[in-house]
Amino acid sequence: MAVSEGRRRRYSLLTRRDKLVLALMVGIPVFFDLALIWGPTIVSILLSFTNWKGIGGISASNIVGLKNYESLFTVYPFFWSALRNNLLWLVFFLVIATPLGMFLAVLLDREIRGSRLYQTAFYLPVVLSLAVVGFIWELQYAPEQGFINNVLGRTGQGSLIDWLGDPSLNIWAVLVAASWRHVGYIMVLYLAGLKSVDPVLREAAAIDGANARQTFFRVVFPVMQPINIVIVVVTMIESLRAFDIAYIINRGKNGLELLSTLITNNSISEANLVGFGSAIAVVLLVISLGPIVIYLTRMLREEAT
Repeated sequence: MAVSEGRRRRYSLLTRRDKLVLALMVGIPVFFDLALIWGPTIVSILLSFTNWKGIGGISASNIVGLKNYESLFTVYPFFWSALRNNLLWLVFFLVIATPLGMFLAVLLDREIRGSRLYQTAFYLPVVLSLAVVGFIWELQYAPEQGFINNVLGRTGQGSLIDWLGDPSLNIWAVLVAASWRHVGYIMVLYLAGLKSVDPVLREAAAIDGANARQTFFRVVFPVMQPINIVIVVVTMIESLRAFDIAYIINRGKNGLELLSTLITNNSISEANLVGFGSAIAVVLLVISLGPIVIYLTRMLREEAT
């Protein structure tokens, strides 16, 4: 028995140094994941049941149960408008930005002259953060010196259009600005998917007499189903986590309310209602888990088959 144990130790594939390196490689990412993601998430869930304002300790008197959620759904005036804006963000991305990105990818996949230059130009906004995009479009939408108003001129009443100050217009103006960045991202994803399609499929479709449009929608597009699923999930997550550009323009107010800006405005910027802001964050977390769970479930099913 002692001899066999000695042999097992002697022929171990991992040395003590290898085990130490492996523990560090796995342990450090897990530690930061727990400390920066799961830890704050659990704390936010617990704080959502309190009326803590971020100052001092938490006692039993701070626990209010489901009162924050009740106020959020019934009394708070901005929750439903913010949820509507997030859904509008999602629909605009799916109906306008995503098809436009796919259209650009199809054009650039044909290896036209200067395609690399066009790819760079369309992808360049993706490199910029949404905060920088907000600053850029804030200048474009400026009432007096803005490029857009200078091109469009004045209205019939002789006044300039206040794109970002008018609550009935600013959400659409911001959606155009956000789509400017999102289109390039979708274009790159679809371009990668088109490059991976087997050319034999297109040749077979051409032999059968299919034109370019029929080949794409009946042969190429169905083959790219994994890319389509990724793009839908990414678009849903991008729509739910939208924050930077709306907060830069007017702190997410006056028609630009989003769930993410409500969290910041209630927890940090103004009211210091950390408990109430945490309740909004939990609602956003639950909504965000939907597309993630659907994506993971589909991927696991595909791997199982």
